[in-house]
Amino acid sequence: MSLRADARLGPYQIISALGAGGMGEVYRARDTTLNRDVALKILPDAFAEDPDRLARFTREAQTLAALNHPNIAAIYGIEESTGVRALVMELVEGEDLSQKIERATLTSQGSGLPLDEALPIAKQIAGALEAAHDAGIVHRDLKPANVKVRADGTVKVLDFGLAKALDRPAGSAEASPYRLSMSPTLSMHATQAGIILGTAAYMSPEQAAGKPFDNRSDLWALGVVVMEMLTGRPVFTGETVSHVIASVLKSEPDWTTLPDDTPAPIRRLLRRCLEKDRKRRRGDG
Repeated sequence: MSLRADARLGPYQIISALGAGGMGEVYRARDTTLNRDVALKILPDAFAEDPDRLARFTREAQTLAALNHPNIAAIYGIEESTGVRALVMELVEGEDLSQKIERATLTSQGSGLPLDEALPIAKQIAGALEAAHDAGIVHRDLKPANVKVRADGTVKVLDFGLAKALDRPAGSAEASPYRLSMSPTLSMHATQAGIILGTAAYMSPEQAAGKPFDNRSDLWALGVVVMEMLTGRPVFTGETVSHVIASVLKSEPDWTTLPDDTPAPIRRLLRRCLEKDRKRRRGDG
């Protein structure tokens, strides 16, 4: 459901659309009670149509609302008005990491972010993941588009644990690697073992195979994001989303794309994060 500017959702007045994706449409809105701007994420109809999904989402939102970490965008609450459900979130100004990587790649003619810029971002993302994992929360959909970098360098990770109840979008993704990396979250009731959750280019092999996942799945995604920051290119690509998933399951990253000055400890850490067997991946499971 799209909302026009100046529309009201409870105490929130819509200012403008911010974007749309697998988790619904996102708007900048004014909280007329507290006089602050917030981000409103309008939840997909699937939540309203499936009581179990809505209950699961609400429980996760309640857990996330209890988190207090400088690198995790805060959740303020859930608003329901005239049949529309929305997640009320901290409005984070700044560009997302995918934009930052793309701009750096264009500026440097193919290279990614400088090491001294990429590593502080990676450290803050890792801190956000650690805090969430300590609270029993797995992100499931970590990707550059879900990471905001403010002008002062502060990183905010968005959408923790919310990519859970979506139907697979119809049609094929376009061939551009960056379009594929921004493809909507996938959710397919594939097997009794679980469902496929995540974004094609960043999902772990166990997610891509529809197997159970845990915090080590986030570590895989972290490795993919960090390597993309350093190289300026997606790690796993393909003509379609299905080809990307096949690459995740079968192909090894091209380690030769890392800059020559990448320190050996960083190379070792990336190799551990990108172990296809999660038992060999860094993390406590």
